[in-house]
Amino acid sequence: MAAPGRAPGIKDAVAIVGIGQTAFARRLAEDERTLACRAVLAALDDAGIAPGEVDALASYTMEDTDEVELAKAVGFGDLTFFGKVGYGGGGSCATVAHLAAAIACGQATVGVAWRSRKRGSGPRPWTNTTAQLPTPAQWTRPFGLLRPADEVAMLARRYMHEYGVTRDHLFNVALACRNRANQNPAAVMYDRPLTREMYMTSRWISEPLCLYDNCLETDGALACVVVGRERARDCRQRPVYVHAAAQGLPAQHHGMVNYWTDDPLTGPAWTAARHLWRQSDLTPRDVDVAQIYDAFTPLIPLSLEGYGFCARGEGGAFTERGALETGGRLPVNTGGGGLGEAYVHGFNLITEGVKQLRGTSTAQVPGAATCLVTAGEDVPTSALLLRS
Repeated sequence: MAAPGRAPGIKDAVAIVGIGQTAFARRLAEDERTLACRAVLAALDDAGIAPGEVDALASYTMEDTDEVELAKAVGFGDLTFFGKVGYGGGGSCATVAHLAAAIACGQATVGVAWRSRKRGSGPRPWTNTTAQLPTPAQWTRPFGLLRPADEVAMLARRYMHEYGVTRDHLFNVALACRNRANQNPAAVMYDRPLTREMYMTSRWISEPLCLYDNCLETDGALACVVVGRERARDCRQRPVYVHAAAQGLPAQHHGMVNYWTDDPLTGPAWTAARHLWRQSDLTPRDVDVAQIYDAFTPLIPLSLEGYGFCARGEGGAFTERGALETGGRLPVNTGGGGLGEAYVHGFNLITEGVKQLRGTSTAQVPGAATCLVTAGEDVPTSALLLRS
């Protein structure tokens, strides 16, 4: 029971009880709405919950399938909570966090979060020259930082200069994700191993980021089902509890480049992490496996620092000696992540975290009972701490 006058929290009060996904590919024939419906129906079936029981929805502001379309097509009942989270990949974990809050405080009982995207076959957002630039982009794109890769490349160069991070450290990240993708039949890169020679001789995308430092371009959709703790016990699958959740938008942040702060390398992860660990009974040492947002390889060592797995400037060195591999110091992105499985704004990191704690991952960490899932480090972000 919550203390008198204090609202109930979400710690272990809700659980993810269903996950679903479509196939992943560079080009899928079906449109985004159809893909969304397929992923949601698969997640509900996984949970053993009928569509008519759903009364809450959460997704991204960049999601083109809106609540009305999805509700009619899938057959939901009356919705009492629905919302969308901004900032692309920064919003992934927040979709689950918002549902968790709604359910914990009695606004809803069965929530569905989803992301459907045709990033592989669809247009690239920055190619639209007819739309007025948002204010942050007016400080980057006219000066040559046209793509997210260009913006992160500038941060990566500073990271290398200040802390001695090397391309070998970034290769360690790319290799760990690819190795896990090679174990995952659903991954786009399932049958395509990566070697150091391939990495070091690949073309630049935005120096110092080469081809393999960049995430995939993917068509696909994923979804998950969230319910309260009591309901979770009666669902079809083993529940995975949301132990803690957080969002982070630091003071004077400027998306992707973080221009205006005293230290541009202290990104939103640091703000989210402080709140996450403050709510939690756990510490970074208690985390068995992590699903860390990997649109670009430098985001993983930066996130390792932000979430407290190592000290400032030690993220590169942390990746050495197989630390990110299965059996290493902290196995990461065990389905392949955005670099190896699919890039759907990080939602596959949530579903992979659930698989790990169910014991059904294709790269299962033995005895995994806790999993950190993070969203994009270089934009206003979010994170989940899951436990079995």
